[in-house]
Amino acid sequence: MIKEIKHLLYLLVIFLFFFFTAKYYFSDSHKKKSFRSLTNINEKIGRYSQNITTLENDTKDIIEYVKNTQTKKKKKYNFWKLLDKDDQ
Repeated sequence: MIKEIKHLLYLLVIFLFFFFTAKYYFSDSHKKKSFRSLTNINEKIGRYSQNITTLENDTKDIIEYVKNTQTKKKKKYNFWKLLDKDDQ
């Protein structure tokens, strides 16, 4: 009997938690607060973006491409051929 009451109490607490959480997040006051905070954030971003200083580009022609004319021929290995050589 006590076990069933304990399970019922657990289910009741879980149900009430989800009910009050949903009630709060779907309320009009929460929607107004979240919309106001989003509006304030957008305004702050607009103000700060106007005060940002820009730096000059000093990376023009910084990469030099070198032609590699002295290529050494590398031996190409095949994985299965390497295993066959070890078996012999």
